[in-house]
Amino acid sequence: MSNYDDFRKKAKDALDTLADVSVEAYRLAEEKARVFAKRAKLTAGIANERAVIRRLKVEIGGTYYKLYKDTPDEALKQQCEEITASLDRIAAKQRELEELRNCNSCEDEFEDCTCEPEEEEVKEEPKKKTRKKKAE
Repeated sequence: MSNYDDFRKKAKDALDTLADVSVEAYRLAEEKARVFAKRAKLTAGIANERAVIRRLKVEIGGTYYKLYKDTPDEALKQQCEEITASLDRIAAKQRELEELRNCNSCEDEFEDCTCEPEEEEVKEEPKKKTRKKKAE
């Protein structure tokens, strides 16, 4: 019976050790998951704050341009001039677009239309290759 008792004692010790290792592994995994979740939450918070800063900088720039576009500070004079030039180009393109929209309403009466219709590009169909029959 001594062998059985020794076997039983060794098996119980092994199971206790395995249980202790399992509990420790679970505790470590739980701690790592908690740290990972905290890191992810902090990283997302930082990204959110950076997005807020970017949005506010854009708003500040827009407000500055509205208030000082005619008399900007020397450091921002070039950027204000570029914005004004871009806005002028946009306005010109919008006027041209509006003219084209108005022109489309007179398609049925080309004689009275003052706009120049666009010429449609005519595509030639590619020629099919044919085999020549050999003369016999």
